[in-house]
Amino acid sequence: MKRKITVMGTMVVLALTSVVLAGCGKKEKEIEFFSSKSENAAVLQSFVDTFNQEHTDSGVKIVLNTPADPGTVLKTRLAKNDVPDIMALGGDNNYTEVQSAGVLADLSGESYIDGIQESYMQMVYDVQKGKEAIPYAVPYAANASGVLYNTDKFKELNLEIPKTWDEFMKVVKTIEDAGEEPFLFTFKDAWTGLCPWNSMAPDLQPKGFTDERRVGTTTFAATHQEIAEKYLELLKHAQKDFMGTTYDDGNKAFANGKGVMMINGNWAINQFTNANSSFHVDMFALPASNDQSRNYVTSGVDVLFCVNKDSKNLDIAKEFLAFLLEKKNAQTYIENQFAFSAVKGIEQTDARVAGVKKDIENGKVANFPDHYYPMAFNLSAILSEYSLNYVNGMDDAKNSAAFLADCDKKYDIANVE
Repeated sequence: MKRKITVMGTMVVLALTSVVLAGCGKKEKEIEFFSSKSENAAVLQSFVDTFNQEHTDSGVKIVLNTPADPGTVLKTRLAKNDVPDIMALGGDNNYTEVQSAGVLADLSGESYIDGIQESYMQMVYDVQKGKEAIPYAVPYAANASGVLYNTDKFKELNLEIPKTWDEFMKVVKTIEDAGEEPFLFTFKDAWTGLCPWNSMAPDLQPKGFTDERRVGTTTFAATHQEIAEKYLELLKHAQKDFMGTTYDDGNKAFANGKGVMMINGNWAINQFTNANSSFHVDMFALPASNDQSRNYVTSGVDVLFCVNKDSKNLDIAKEFLAFLLEKKNAQTYIENQFAFSAVKGIEQTDARVAGVKKDIENGKVANFPDHYYPMAFNLSAILSEYSLNYVNGMDDAKNSAAFLADCDKKYDIANVE
């Protein structure tokens, strides 16, 4: 009798062990979805959740990873050959570094490539190594940098949207004459100092500048004097504490009536809405030139998707990209982010970005110039010093000359393969 119990007990243990092992065998494989943008984490997570729910029998699970310092994290992981399965990056030098490392899958054969707007696909090619025209990434959403303005105050002051620099300066004077502050800047967060630069440089820099600067046949000092001077002109019409105002605090203040204009991008609108749901805002291209034909909307690829060619789950990773690019998801994304879609047939209808919609639809856009600068070229830090010198009373001409010389010096240091 005791022996029977012992045998029976052994059988029970073996049976339980097999169940446990079987359960371990069914454990879901995690596929990493690395994203470099924190502002869209919620909407991307909603897509991830839906996809996972629809693929519960696949044995795999997409996991979103949005680290605090994505550029540094990604660079470190590339050095260790620890490449995420799927990546959502900006169309900038971070993407260039990943693409040039030769770790991305060629997406040429994917059906959704034909459904992407050619202008944004070209922006991806332009930042790839050697401008290689192979889709190692698919652009998803585009952003716009320009002048965000309080539409109620524009109506109160009978202001019209300026189309040239001189008209822009007349708008500034009218605002000041009414006792208001024309611009609210948030330069305590140094990256926001890039926004006026990125909005003006495409209008005023020579055609082909970024390519020529890369090979050393031109300089900032020889070509960007007007941009530097107009940058200082904007600072002269900002609030007194613009160097000490953070992005978050400035957005809240702007949404609650401080200042009339802010030079930034559509990505800030979410913060305005969160701070004051009744705030009315729109945007227009910063008209840096007196030649209207040269005044572009600065618009670039804000989010693109790419896949690790050596992913052990390459098929499911590509399937997830196809899911993200479905029209219902592409529409949801741009509505959530006040962005513009790179997917054909997806339209942005929100009135808060209506002022730049027509130019974007007509292709009157120029990419962010800093997307073409070397990764180690920290222009935001140089612009921060330039702005601080202005605040401290440095002569404008001396300040501009020193700034442009510093741009060239630090660009050359960063401009290495």
